Parts: sequence; C-alpha cells; structure tokens
Amino acid sequence: MTTVLFGFGGGFVVVPFVYHIVAGQAGLSASAMHIAVATSTTVMIFNAGWASFQNWRAGKIIGRTVFPLVWFIAAGAVLGSLLAGMIRDEAIRGMFMLYLLFTLADCLIRKGFIARPQPKALSGLTTRAGGIFIGAVAAMLGVGGSVMTVPLLRRHGYEMRDCVSAANPLSLPVAICGAATYSLAGLQAVPAAGYVGFISVKILILLTVSGFLGMLLTRRCIPPVPDVLHARIYVSLLFAVLVAMAV
Repeated sequence: MTTVLFGFGGGFVVVPFVYHIVAGQAGLSASAMHIAVATSTTVMIFNAGWASFQNWRAGKIIGRTVFPLVWFIAAGAVLGSLLAGMIRDEAIRGMFMLYLLFTLADCLIRKGFIARPQPKALSGLTTRAGGIFIGAVAAMLGVGGSVMTVPLLRRHGYEMRDCVSAANPLSLPVAICGAATYSLAGLQAVPAAGYVGFISVKILILLTVSGFLGMLLTRRCIPPVPDVLHARIYVSLLFAVLVAMAV
C-alpha cells in the first residue's frame, strides 16, 4: 500500500518491521539490522518493480523525473553496497534514525514540501552529486532512496503523485545492488536455516505476497489523495517509522 501511495518500495517501512521481529530471536539479535536491511532491499525488487511497471503502462511516469537521475543513483548504490558490509549493526540502526530525522526536519522546516513551489528542472550538480549521495545512503540503509527522492522532486515543483511514481523506478538500482551484496556478504554469517546470506526467505515471501495484495487493494479501493494532504500524510508516516525504530 505504501509503495503505491508514497513510493516506498518496502525499505522505509519494512526495515523497522523486520528489525523488531529478528532482534528478539536468540542468535540473530547481533545481525538484526543487517537482516532487516538485506530483506528490505530484496522486497523492494518485487514491490518497486511491479509498481514501476504498472505506472509505466498507465503512462504515469514522467521521463525527466527518472532520467538521468537513475544512473547516478545506480552508481551511488554500488558504492553504498560495498560500504554496507564494513559497518556495525548498531551503527546502521543509528544512521537509519538520523536519516529519518534529517528528512523530517527538512520537510517541516524548509519551505517547498507541503506547499508545492513553481516547477523547475533539476540542475546538473543536483542530478550528479545528489543522485550518487542518495544511492549510496539508501543502499547502506536498505530504504530505496524514496525518502530523499520524493522531497527532492517535490521541492522542484512536481505534484506528489508524480514524485511517488518516479520514486519506485529510482529505487530499483538500490534494491538490486543491495540485495546482491547482502546475499553474498552474509553467507555463513547467520546461524539459522531459511536465510540466503542476510536475507530471510520466509519474511521475504510473506512481505512480497502481502505487498502485492496491498498494492492491488490500494489501486482499486483508495481514491486519489489531494496533493497537500498527500504531502502531510507522507511526513506523518516518516515520523511514525522514526518512533517505531526508537522504541
């Protein structure tokens, strides 16, 4: 549901969910955040991929919101995936919370998110440097990048529905790089059955199936959300996930 409404291909909502499930299990708590991030990136491949295909088929994806930004996000995702294995579990959790806190503050304090500004094109510097930064951070934290790409596009004058439609394809490079890296880096690292590297196969199947059902329900049953309300709900959801990770 959040994939369709807010462009969260899984990571931003899935990471806290998986973390709290795994953290309480004997032998897995030390790797709980790595497992959460790894499983999250893999879920994103399916959820964001399906949502991207549906939006493309419906003509809802604006080319200039995706290209060339997606190539620089992909380059950053490779870098972030390589760095992810070098960071301790608790450090990733702390970075995830700081990431949410910074985005929340940016949306609430700086003008241009709740009230949409005049449209303007992304500059070359924003596309290149911003894309690499988004890809690197998102791959390390398993969040797909939508938490940064949606506010970035919003501040450049796009309606929330266009920001959300672009967020899913922009998340795919992060999802693919992150899933590949965590599946290899976690080989023999998890002392339990049902894992491919750090990826929990059972949780992956559960979240992928429920994600598809949620997306179908959202597309058929939930009417279009007014632009300003859409932006406010987005911020509220960010806050809810921050609280979930903090407790």
